[in-house]
Amino acid sequence: MSQMYNPPHPGLVLREYLGSMDIAEAAQRLGVSRASIEAILACQEPVSADLSLRLSEAMGTHSGFWSGLQMQYDLWQATQIERPRVQPFEQVA
Repeated sequence: MSQMYNPPHPGLVLREYLGSMDIAEAAQRLGVSRASIEAILACQEPVSADLSLRLSEAMGTHSGFWSGLQMQYDLWQATQIERPRVQPFEQVA
């Protein structure tokens, strides 16, 4: 998977998918709390693997769509943080 430049948080994509649907209705249909959906839409919480599967089932998207968005977002965020130098593992024959 190629890494997107500064990909959006999945909550921003979810907001577009929900359109005019009420947050409480979306939460009820997904079987999660309204607070969980609100936190994701506010880009404060990640889309979990469980929610990824629920969203895929509810919206007819590929099972890895939402988790893929989350992974791209997480990887991009990780590249923006200074990390210590890593030493390569030696090859074992």
